[in-house]
Amino acid sequence: SPHYQRPWALPLVTTAGALASALLVAKFAPEASGHGTDSAIEAIHTDPRHIRTRVVLVKLVSSALTIGSGGSAGREGPTAQISAGFASLLTRRLHLSDADGRILVSLGVGAGIGAIFGAPLGGAVLAASIIYREDLEYRVLYPGFVTSATAYAVFGTFLGFDPMFGYVDAEYRFESPWPLLWFVLLGIVAAAVGYLFARVFYATEALTARVPGASVLAPTMGGLLVGLMGLAIPQVLSSGYGWVQLATTKTGLLTIPLWIVLILPIAKIVATSLSIGTGGSGGIFGPGIVIGAFVGAAVWRLGEIFHLPGVPDSPGIFVVVGMMACFGSVAHAPLAILIMVAEMTGSFSVVPGAIIAVGIASLLMHRTKVSIYRSQR
Repeated sequence: SPHYQRPWALPLVTTAGALASALLVAKFAPEASGHGTDSAIEAIHTDPRHIRTRVVLVKLVSSALTIGSGGSAGREGPTAQISAGFASLLTRRLHLSDADGRILVSLGVGAGIGAIFGAPLGGAVLAASIIYREDLEYRVLYPGFVTSATAYAVFGTFLGFDPMFGYVDAEYRFESPWPLLWFVLLGIVAAAVGYLFARVFYATEALTARVPGASVLAPTMGGLLVGLMGLAIPQVLSSGYGWVQLATTKTGLLTIPLWIVLILPIAKIVATSLSIGTGGSGGIFGPGIVIGAFVGAAVWRLGEIFHLPGVPDSPGIFVVVGMMACFGSVAHAPLAILIMVAEMTGSFSVVPGAIIAVGIASLLMHRTKVSIYRSQR
């Protein structure tokens, strides 16, 4: 458990960061509020030219303030909106046709997210699949390979080419078929948590919209509440990737108290809704992955406590597959997220179990018509 030297400072910092971010957005670019990926997808469908250049700058600073001060948000939504904004600028400057502009903005989204996650193939597939709930935009796929690989090369030159979460469970192998049943369970639980994530997030957004003058007040209050949550459950703060890293190993996961592991998927959903659903600036992709990771971690911990048969020795594979199934299903981009997580963890040996979990989660989610990305057509 955390021993904060000055616990009162934590809610202070999260509130100040949220307030500064909200003021910046309200004054200079109201469309930069929220998670960013949706407005990029909206631009692809409506007008690929209309993302203002100032949105890029405002999004960059406001998201850094939100995440840096401990808000529960990811770097990817902002990255998607920033790359899409740059693509929009190119579309205007080069006088491209609408069709080419749409492809270019899609490529911006995919290449930006693929680069920041160190997942170029996943990014390319994401560019083609995030625009629609059910379809794949094939015209985006081939140029996507080129832009994603280029973005990855440039990003890696500055920040290295190691997988984001290191090499997770690369030695895990399926020796018999029946442990695959665990992945059926994981798929069902991940879909339920992903569904909850989308519903709670958009319910928070709808509530916030009703409050008069909420554009600055709501994110600030959200920041305060997240800071208070962080005193009890520090894992909900900021991106949370470090905790995921810890959860991929048995020794690491066992250092986190059991009640936190079990409650964390829900706590992270609440914290993300308070940070971003209230109009704060930051991504929901990253938190979505952390939520899924701890769904996998929680299933493993319970299986391990009760010595259930077929539970692997190390939680890594459940954590990795949880990320894929939970966020892949609710984002309606299962193939892209499957590839991305495999790239982020350097772990392609998880694929046989992963496709079962992701397939089941996606089929279940498909029936609910719920998506974390409202702008998908």
